[in-house]
Amino acid sequence: MTERPSPHGPSCAKRIRAQGIANKWSPARIASEISACCQVSPLRAARLARGLTLRAAAVLLQETGATIGTHAPRTDAEQLRLYETGRHRPHAATLELLCHVYESTLESLGFAAVVPVIAGNRKAPSASSAEARGQAPPKGMRLDHLEDEMETVRRAINRTLAMTTVSTTQLDLLDLQINTARREYLYQPPLMMIRQLLRILGEVKELSADRQPASVQVRLSEMTACVSVLIADALMKLGKLDMSRSWYDTAQTAAEDSDNPELRARVRAQRAMLPYYYGPLAEAVGFAHEARLISRSRPTATGAFAAAAEARARARQGDVNGAEEAIGIARSVFERCDPGDEADAFAFPYRRLLLYLSGALTALGRTREARMVQEEAIVLYPERTGIDPALLRLETAICLARERSPAEACRLAGATVLRVPSGHRTPILEERARHVLGVLPPAVRQVREARELTEILALPPSRM
Repeated sequence: MTERPSPHGPSCAKRIRAQGIANKWSPARIASEISACCQVSPLRAARLARGLTLRAAAVLLQETGATIGTHAPRTDAEQLRLYETGRHRPHAATLELLCHVYESTLESLGFAAVVPVIAGNRKAPSASSAEARGQAPPKGMRLDHLEDEMETVRRAINRTLAMTTVSTTQLDLLDLQINTARREYLYQPPLMMIRQLLRILGEVKELSADRQPASVQVRLSEMTACVSVLIADALMKLGKLDMSRSWYDTAQTAAEDSDNPELRARVRAQRAMLPYYYGPLAEAVGFAHEARLISRSRPTATGAFAAAAEARARARQGDVNGAEEAIGIARSVFERCDPGDEADAFAFPYRRLLLYLSGALTALGRTREARMVQEEAIVLYPERTGIDPALLRLETAICLARERSPAEACRLAGATVLRVPSGHRTPILEERARHVLGVLPPAVRQVREARELTEILALPPSRM
């Protein structure tokens, strides 16, 4: 039993397990779905179907073995990993214990029953029977004549595979680093995150440089796309627009190479943010709409994200009907999707839906609805977060400016920018704050509060 490297991360198995529990599937059915989708061994799938980590499963095996009095050798997390990856075969007593703990058969765990051959009962096939089954071997040709050549070829193949195949452990460790970065991205300053993401991407690049099996290459492409899109987003926040576009190109190329529709849609939806803030708006609409089309048949968090991104871009473009339609789609898809872990940068929790709806409603001039959405969203953000709450407050300031309260609008915008830590005070935040001034009638832009906001935006981060 040799495990195929999984192109999917641990979150995929968790998603399937949650789906199975919701649909009242048996553990065996959940394990079968995980094995087929994530391309892991049946033994690993049996563990993941029960929501166990390697360490927890090893402890359970030890405790169960002590309870039932088995003679199985002690199994720790590392030994279990070797069993799951097919590098070691468990002893017979361990196999029995695994079947007991996972309530499974040997076959369902990926171990074929071994039928012993009794030497005394085994008969060598006669020449006539060999000829009856097929053409007789050439005269003088015997298997032992080929043994040396066969062994030489087999060892050469093994060396090639050893040099070019990335272990499951390496991929899992990289997945862990990426998942940690996706969580930290929500609150760490963009410049700090770029350094961390580049280091991770360097490791992915080293593994991608050699020939890899297709399933491994798919997973490496997915990793490249995930990390590249976060680098592109961080560069956008820092105002490095050309570099951001280049990294979005890289992320999109990697996503296409992975042939993962969810990831392909995600990169495009995320990419729509760059032209949304810096123009042209038609490009923002195009990327978001393309992402929505890719996600059309699946009620996913990315589908909701894409529709919401399209809604606010169309609203700023002045396409009222298109924006209204996209708002309805975003709400409908969100109600039917799993938004994901709200502590993950690749999730689309309710607070982010509200952020995008705030942008759409503000641009449509529906200030009363927009302010209600903004107030609801603000309280949902954790204490450690990025600039989203500041963007919401700046949209409240835009609403105030539209409601002919210019002084209050400028005071709120100025106070919002001043409260943002220097590491997060980036050009994208300043760009949105300038929208407040842009909404003001020209005659009002010279009032004291407007001049003070202009002066605040001219300050370097270190002076704030």
